[in-house]
Amino acid sequence: MKLMDELKFDAQGLIPVIIANAADGRPLTLCYMNREALAKTIETGKVHVFRRSKGRLMLKGEISGHIQEVKGIFPDCEGRSLMITVQQHVAACHAGYMSCYFRRYDAENDDYLIVEEQVFDPKKVY
Repeated sequence: MKLMDELKFDAQGLIPVIIANAADGRPLTLCYMNREALAKTIETGKVHVFRRSKGRLMLKGEISGHIQEVKGIFPDCEGRSLMITVQQHVAACHAGYMSCYFRRYDAENDDYLIVEEQVFDPKKVY
C-alpha cells in the first residue's frame, strides 16, 4: 500500500495522528497508530488506535460508542505524522467534551479557561 510504504513510523512502530472534525477542521484529539491500527482504519472506515497505556489496538469509541467515521487521511509532507478528518459521533474526549482541547491556557492568571461545554457525563459512560 503506497501510504504505508511512505510513512515513517518511529522506533516503537508508531506514528502520531491528529484527529480533526471534517465539518470545521477543529482538532479533536491526538492519538498514535501502528501499521495494524492504520490498516484497520482504512479497511473499516472507523478510527482504530494503538493505546500505548494498554499496549493494544482498539476502536476509538469502543467503550463509549463515540466512534469516528473517516472522511479523509492526510500524511504530512515528510510522512512523519497523519491528520485524519472524521465525522465524530457525540464527542472525542473521555472527559465529556467534543474536543480534547477544551481548555485554553490563560497566561495572565496562570490558569485554564474551559472554552466549550461538556456534552456528556463521563461518570455515566465509563
